[in-house]
Amino acid sequence: MPSLHFHMDSSMTPAEVMGVLTNFTPSRVEQWPSIDAAHFQVHDKGDTWAEVTEGNDKSWENARYEWDPSHNRVTVTTHDSTPFGPGGWDFRLTPTDDGTRIDVSLERHPSSLKAKLLSPVIPFAGPMFRKSFREPLKSA
Repeated sequence: MPSLHFHMDSSMTPAEVMGVLTNFTPSRVEQWPSIDAAHFQVHDKGDTWAEVTEGNDKSWENARYEWDPSHNRVTVTTHDSTPFGPGGWDFRLTPTDDGTRIDVSLERHPSSLKAKLLSPVIPFAGPMFRKSFREPLKSA
C-alpha cells in the first residue's frame, strides 16, 4: 500500500485551514485550482461530514470528508479515484506561533492494473501535492 507523509506551515489558524479543507460551496472550485466546476459535485453533507466527487479531466476522486474541530483533524476516505483507486487523506492541524502546522498523510490501495503500475510514484509525490496545497492553505 503506497503512502506519503509531509508537513506544511500555513499563516492561517487551524480553524481557517479547516474551513478551506471543508468548504463544499461552489467557491471551492475557485479556492482549489485542481478542481473544476464540471468535476465537482456534493452528494450529501452534514455538520461534520460531506460526500463529494471532485477533480478535473485528468484526475478525480469520490470521497467522504469527516472533520473534528475539537481535535483539529480532517480525514478523507476515498472510495474511488483516478488514477490510483481507493485510500484516504489525513490532515492534522497544530497551532503554531505563526499559524498552523499541517501534517498530511496519503494512502492508496490500488486495485486496477493501471493503479498498481502507477502507485510506486506516490511516495515521491510530496512536492507536487505541497505545491497544489500552497495557495489554498496559504503555506510557504
